[in-house]
Amino acid sequence: MTFVRLTRFHLVALFFICTLPVSAQGRFQDWDLNKDGRLSREELPEPLRKNFTRADRDGDGFISADEDEAMRRQVASPFPMPEKVEIKTGFDYTGSGNPRQMLDLYLPKNRVGKDPLPLVIWIHGGAWRSGSKENAHLLGEIVATGEFVGASINYRLSGEAIWPAQIYDCKAAIRWLKAHAADHGYDPQRIAVAGSSAGGHLVAMLGVTCGHEDLEGTLGQYRDQSSDITAVVDFYGPADFLTMQEPPTTVDHNAPTSPESLIIGGAIQEHPEKARAASPQTYVSEDDRPMLIIHGTQDPLVPYNQSVRFEKALEAAGVPATLITVEGGGHGNKFGPDTNTLVIQFLRNQLSGQKLAMPDQTVPAMER
Repeated sequence: MTFVRLTRFHLVALFFICTLPVSAQGRFQDWDLNKDGRLSREELPEPLRKNFTRADRDGDGFISADEDEAMRRQVASPFPMPEKVEIKTGFDYTGSGNPRQMLDLYLPKNRVGKDPLPLVIWIHGGAWRSGSKENAHLLGEIVATGEFVGASINYRLSGEAIWPAQIYDCKAAIRWLKAHAADHGYDPQRIAVAGSSAGGHLVAMLGVTCGHEDLEGTLGQYRDQSSDITAVVDFYGPADFLTMQEPPTTVDHNAPTSPESLIIGGAIQEHPEKARAASPQTYVSEDDRPMLIIHGTQDPLVPYNQSVRFEKALEAAGVPATLITVEGGGHGNKFGPDTNTLVIQFLRNQLSGQKLAMPDQTVPAMER
């Protein structure tokens, strides 16, 4: 096993990563969710959005394929990671050797106390067809507090395997992490999962399927470990595949090429049982894990009402749930530091015994 230690910068490949033209074209097409031949800010993976203005050279509010290619050819700038965080990479959680079944550990250099710390697992977005475990900047901020250990995981994308492979991977990663808790100084009984977009969907699924043996899978060496978790932070994840086609979405979610259709292996409205089986709202029950849900009202990719209805379903079942509404926020766009502060407070409440009230609230979008 190979470990890479990053103490100053987390080197993330952005637009300007040097790849073969075919790979660059494929990535552009993966990000172009509404297939209009150009990229909006909301269609980009979160860590890339700060570079949107640089890439949009003609200032028309979109990135063309030519602008994307030009940006790739520039010299890459490192993605900053807090200096208080050490990253170890190369952990194969299934033993398969598949890069999509690897995880990274984020260790605090300034850890608080001598006891094992809670663990926060980040699951990346990317419409289940792109993205990687390197897209975990918020996890670095969480671990830099010294109060948490972090992990960021890859999972098989829809181009490689359809549902339920993705949840099998996530649960196998959790079992591996529990088995190795003593090696890295975290508590296997205090684990939160967090993720955005497709990752928000997967962490929500983890929160509503604890104890569901049919969704465990058989991956890895640690079937004796439980994949149960303690709490969930869901950033704008789809909750009900069959009701995705709502304003202000700009994606034809019912098309056979939509992200939701690709992950279940067919157009969602033509395969309602498969769509329901892959939807977190289907599994809501009284023993689900506490959830913090964060969503922008102007999200053009995952409608805001997905989170409104999901929270109502959780509350009706008696599950503690908090919805943070980002008024005017898009698909992670214009989210400010207030949301990160609320995430850390929720994690302290659920994992470290703090008891500060966290009612539903609305925060304004940031102008960027």
